[in-house]
Amino acid sequence: MPVRPAAVAGSWYPGSAAALAQEVDRHLQQAVLDVPPGDVRAIVAPHAGLMYSGPVAAFAYRLAARGSYDVAVLVGPSHFAGFDGAAVWPDGAFETPLGPVIVDAACAADLMAASPVVRALIDVHRREHSLEMQLPFLRRLLPDVPIVPLLMGYQVPETMRALGTALGAALRGRRALLVASTDLSHYHDAAAAWQLDRQVVELISRFDADGLLDELVRCPEHACGGGPTVSVMMAAASLGARRAVALKYADSGDVSGDKTAVVGYLAAAFVEVAAGDRAAAGNGGGPC
Repeated sequence: MPVRPAAVAGSWYPGSAAALAQEVDRHLQQAVLDVPPGDVRAIVAPHAGLMYSGPVAAFAYRLAARGSYDVAVLVGPSHFAGFDGAAVWPDGAFETPLGPVIVDAACAADLMAASPVVRALIDVHRREHSLEMQLPFLRRLLPDVPIVPLLMGYQVPETMRALGTALGAALRGRRALLVASTDLSHYHDAAAAWQLDRQVVELISRFDADGLLDELVRCPEHACGGGPTVSVMMAAASLGARRAVALKYADSGDVSGDKTAVVGYLAAAFVEVAAGDRAAAGNGGGPC
């Protein structure tokens, strides 16, 4: 049972349990939610340094923590290694300063059985931060929920669709929380960043996975984890989610004060709604 050591503890987020818990709790306390009821099937959360993207990610995780889950399936982009398909860390655990997060080996095996697009590739996970940055919130809010860590390599439409289908098939019958890990545009001035990012926000708010896929093909710079987001949206829809809610948008300049070259961040959720509310499903409005 391999244990993946934390790669960015002490740099991207505090390396001690006390300091990390304090920072995560501070972000959660400041994330004030006012959203319609519904069971959360999936969230979108950013993956930059905790001081920058944590205030946004907290909105998604505070909402998700209202539910109970058998497993959290994390889908993020591979920043350092190029490969076809999606790489799963198949068993063992991911280490964090707050304690280890156990990998659900049975669920990982079911995903590999569901599609050849999902393969066990351990080495591509070792340096990657896109999933690791989700773990402080999960460990703090849902400490007993195991994970399935998935990295998407080349973000091509065939992989996005195949992974979305595999996730829907493997997770049916499980109480799963899907997590799409993505930042939005990178290093434009804040006004230009919002002009790019608002297109992604609007497509997510409309729960339009096909539209987002088409937009990413046209302009891949919209989101570094755009492919994982498309797959998660497709899977969430197949698992019963009917409403998308954009919870919070911000950029790195809101923390650094430098608005000349920012990274955009979004928190969003996809929820299953009660039968009486389905007429309004599909459009959760713009970000806070």
